[in-house]
Amino acid sequence: MLGPTAHIDSFTRSNLPPVGTWPEFLVKENQYPEYLNVAEELTDKMVATGFGDHTALIGNGRRRTYKELLDWSNRIANVLVDDFDLVPGNRVLIRSTNNPAFVACWLAVTKAGGVAVNTMPMLRAAELGQIVDKAEIKFALCDTRIMDELEECQQSSVWLEHVIGFDGSSNFDAQLDRMALEKSVKFSPVKTGRDDVALLAFTSGTTGKPKATMHFHRDLLQIADGYAKEVLQISSDDIVVGSPPLAFTFGLGGLAIFPLRFGASSILLENASPTNIIEIIDKYKATICFTAPTAYRVMLKGMEEDADLSSLRVAVSAGETLPAPIYREWLEKTNKPLLDGIGATEMLHIFISNRLNDHAPGSTGKPISGYEAKIVDANGEEAGVGEVGRLLVRGPTGCRYLNDPRQSDYVSSGWNITGDAFYKDDQGFFHFVSRNDEMIVSSGYNIAGPEVESALLSHAYVKECAVIGKKDDARGMIVEAHIVLTDIADPSEQTINELQDYVKNKIAPFKYPRSIKFINELPKTKTGKVQRYKLKMN
Repeated sequence: MLGPTAHIDSFTRSNLPPVGTWPEFLVKENQYPEYLNVAEELTDKMVATGFGDHTALIGNGRRRTYKELLDWSNRIANVLVDDFDLVPGNRVLIRSTNNPAFVACWLAVTKAGGVAVNTMPMLRAAELGQIVDKAEIKFALCDTRIMDELEECQQSSVWLEHVIGFDGSSNFDAQLDRMALEKSVKFSPVKTGRDDVALLAFTSGTTGKPKATMHFHRDLLQIADGYAKEVLQISSDDIVVGSPPLAFTFGLGGLAIFPLRFGASSILLENASPTNIIEIIDKYKATICFTAPTAYRVMLKGMEEDADLSSLRVAVSAGETLPAPIYREWLEKTNKPLLDGIGATEMLHIFISNRLNDHAPGSTGKPISGYEAKIVDANGEEAGVGEVGRLLVRGPTGCRYLNDPRQSDYVSSGWNITGDAFYKDDQGFFHFVSRNDEMIVSSGYNIAGPEVESALLSHAYVKECAVIGKKDDARGMIVEAHIVLTDIADPSEQTINELQDYVKNKIAPFKYPRSIKFINELPKTKTGKVQRYKLKMN
């Protein structure tokens, strides 16, 4: 049963899926009070307990203390409430690269009782429009350096009324920053309920149509008080760095919620290339790193060039499965474990992971305390040791889609169906085999093949196409498009370049097909279904 709410705008609570379609939540009774504001926990209460002068965020050439972050987020919250009439429950889209201003805006929205909708900076106007329409978003906060696509989205939107620019580079020369500087540093956080929605995290899934996962205030603390405390053993002495975007729940947890919950420091990189991460670890003596296996492979090469990564005590790998050779080489060169884990936007963060003193090569680990996981066969029966089947999980977090019939696809009989094929060994370690669907995971980014196909098919040169994931040493996988051309195009290098550029401008650039193969016809069944497995065999 849901607890009290502070939301005047009841949109999110009204659009929760029917309770009967929810997974079973394994929640500790009275772990959190009925009224809870996660932003207040991460700022006001941290300052009140003595962390005011401790460094909270490092980015764009400067450090910010917990007290500075508190004041900054309070000023922005005052702007939203006083000047733009934000009321609790309103959805607010945030668009930025990883920088301290993003975190300050997210905290301000949450503190004011708003529902944050964090988005990737590479999304195009049409993609942003789908999100705005789905969540009926009235407000958007955007780094002034990347306003164009959002302003284009606003022109065709019936919902988006305010696009407010902030300066992510921290020069404080943008509308939101100028207004905030005139505001008080004092703000009384809205007394939200622990079961009020705090975050709408969008995931494209396999269809390309966005799904919004709904996470409560208590959920955001749960992942810190569970995974971060148990597995990372994070403390105020830690300095965190990583590559996942704050727009992803993996990044929001690892680079914002976890460090702020425990008084640690977070380094935010707008360009989080493996080379930059190596330099930052060396410069600031970072202790925890979050990134993808492909980045760790580059970092290992950096160690051969005398890069100093000795300060790291925990390296977390997620986004795609960690190959055993990378695990072994890392352990050999650093004498410290590289912890693979699996999470999902629907589950908010990592729910199965290796531990500092309990890890194995090629393994995703064991369930986090509070979570249960099992593998079932095609008949729904629990699989035996070593038998591959579908991974099901339940725990204190779980799937709630915003007004979406696909809720029943992800949840069945109280369990979250992750869409992954796993097996469990005789020591209780879970091992990833593949995705049940054909999501393409490239350098940690999830890319839905049908969305790329749709973009390609809108080009005059493309008669038919099918997109698959192709194994790649550097990225894990890349997008490969098999295309049947129309009569007006030739199968040339020029055509490949033109199609690639077209997709980059049609949807987020990281989704473009890095490999294009021209074929005379697509392999199909008698009913016309494309046989993608045959393309993978070529």
